[in-house]
This record gives sequence, C-alpha cells and structure tokens, in this order.
Amino acid sequence: MKALVVFYSYSENGDTAVISKRLAEAIGADTERLELAAPYPDDYDKVLEMSKQEVESGATPAIKPLKHDPKEYDLIAIGTPTWWCSMAPAVLTFMRSTDFSGKTVLPYTTHGGQTGNTVDDIRKNAPGAKVLSGHKFRLDAYGAESHATPDEDIEKWISAVKGFVGK
Repeated sequence: MKALVVFYSYSENGDTAVISKRLAEAIGADTERLELAAPYPDDYDKVLEMSKQEVESGATPAIKPLKHDPKEYDLIAIGTPTWWCSMAPAVLTFMRSTDFSGKTVLPYTTHGGQTGNTVDDIRKNAPGAKVLSGHKFRLDAYGAESHATPDEDIEKWISAVKGFVGK
C-alpha cells in the first residue's frame, strides 16, 4: 500500500509535525507539509485571531503546490492541529482540492484540550474515500515538553497503522 502523510503545522517542529514525521518514517510513507502561499504572521496572537475568522467563515487559504500527487497513493494520512474545533484552514484547502475517490484516509488531530469536530470534518470532506477511525492526540498547544497523551500511546497508534499498511 503506497502511503502519503499530509499535514499542517504552524511551526516546523510543532506537535502535528513531529507525530506526522514519526508516522511517515514508521510506515515508509512520503510526507507533505502543507504550506500557505501567504504565511501567517510570526505573532501567534494574530494567528489565533486570523485562524478563528478563517475557520468560522470556512475560508480556504491558498497553499503552495504539493510536491507529491495524492492520485498516486492508496492511503492518505491527514494530520492537523484542532483550530477552533475544526481542522486548520490549510487542511480544508487541501481536502477541497483533492479527489479522494477510492482512497483510504486516516485522519488524526492534535489538540490542547478540545477536539471539536475535526475528525468528522475531515470525514465529510473526503467524499468517495474509505475513512478510517480518527485518532486524537492531546498535546500542549504551546509546545511543552510533557504531553497529556503518553508517548507510549502515540507509538501504539503508529504500530497499529504500520500493521494496517503492512510495513
């Protein structure tokens, strides 16, 4: 099964990025970090304000072209932080611009305490796909060293995915 891990992370080494890279390495998947065409400002408070407006309005900000073509993959794992009870707007842009017909989609989200509808929103935006049960990782929104989801639980999930893809 050819796999692609697609994710959005505000920072290069944010929680979603770290889990996504670990997953991709374990299952031998290609990795695609979604990047906005016009990046968010460095001021995190401004990012919070902007992202809230985008999520509430259903905005789909422009993203940079992908390096990998999702058409070439059987499994697409989609990782996103939970922003305002849904997926990050860049992920919504990806979802709405991708044909998921015949694909298997594996959603997962990182959150600081509220998961909202993130996994269901991914499911709704993947028409024609077989969407697997989503996983929700409770982590610290500000990059603390300790997480509410124990590392052993993250590894257990990665091992289960690894078994699913046959790696």
